[in-house]
Amino acid sequence: MENRRDFLKKSAMAAVAAPLLASACKSKGNDKWGIEPDPSIDSPLIVTKGDALPITGTFLDEISHDIPHQNWGEREWDRDFRYMKAMGIDTVIDIRCGYRKFITYPSPYLLKKGCYMPSVDLIDMFCRLAQKYGMKFWLGLYDSGKYWDTGDMSYEVESNKFVIDEIWERYGSKYSSFGGWYISGEISRATKGAIESFRTMGRQCKEVSGGLPTFISPWIDGKKAVDAAGGNLTKDQAVSVAQHEKEWDEIFDGIHEFVDACAFQDGHIDYDELDAFFSVNKRLADKYGMQCWTNAESFDRDMPIRFLPIKFDKLRMKLEAAKRCGYDKAITFEFSHFMSPQSAYAQAGHLYDRYREYFGI
Repeated sequence: MENRRDFLKKSAMAAVAAPLLASACKSKGNDKWGIEPDPSIDSPLIVTKGDALPITGTFLDEISHDIPHQNWGEREWDRDFRYMKAMGIDTVIDIRCGYRKFITYPSPYLLKKGCYMPSVDLIDMFCRLAQKYGMKFWLGLYDSGKYWDTGDMSYEVESNKFVIDEIWERYGSKYSSFGGWYISGEISRATKGAIESFRTMGRQCKEVSGGLPTFISPWIDGKKAVDAAGGNLTKDQAVSVAQHEKEWDEIFDGIHEFVDACAFQDGHIDYDELDAFFSVNKRLADKYGMQCWTNAESFDRDMPIRFLPIKFDKLRMKLEAAKRCGYDKAITFEFSHFMSPQSAYAQAGHLYDRYREYFGI
């Protein structure tokens, strides 16, 4: 007899295959039967339109370990930048310039360390496309993977000593679109080596680039902060609002000189907890003179299938909470997979349409 786990695995495979088939059948807005959508039909909303913080930035996830690659070339990326521009995105962030042995540019230092040669210089392409479409490009630092293996962030400092200098020499000094740095180590709580590592890498980024801004995007250790490879959707032991504030007060105190903004990932807490945690984040950012951003996840953490585009109302609720709490900017992880009309997931294009209807774009 088929158990629940086997059923979910089969369902996940079918869910992934279906949007791919649907995308293959579509051509110029028609479905496979050649039926044109009726342009006179609108989607009436019963909530106030646009009463939320709009998304103006997105990560670019080209070095990942849990999101499938779409195998785009520059033609597809150029089209995606146009889709981004059409919905108001002005900031693009390479989530990491390398992860373990896979890298986004031909780094002399990392290639000598055993990393694989990439077929395309993605950093150069992203800088050029950002410049073409009037956006700012932020560079995510190298992730050796050692932090994930050991829980100690200090390992990331050594590699990035060389990577930061390489990146600035190759791209930062060449492209006016180069606008800042993303310190890519993701933490949620008081983590070994985190404060000193953020300070060290943030200081070097600023010194080499003449003071360009830096930011981090940690996660909140909430009820949905579970192992992505596991079968659970929630956990019993979650951080309290008070403990979250205590720990991040200490972290912000140690890093605010060299980290200009913090964009907490918003998907690890429940929707009725958003205001409580968001208020703390904003209060702490204001206390230390930092920008308070939200990383509005556009993928769904509430489903047993990891990961599919989020239901529009869930994204709307998170962005509305960010506006209520006075956040400065909303970025997302991640437009190209979960919101783009040319994503491998058909649901992503529908999310794009619902988002533009809501904001009247």
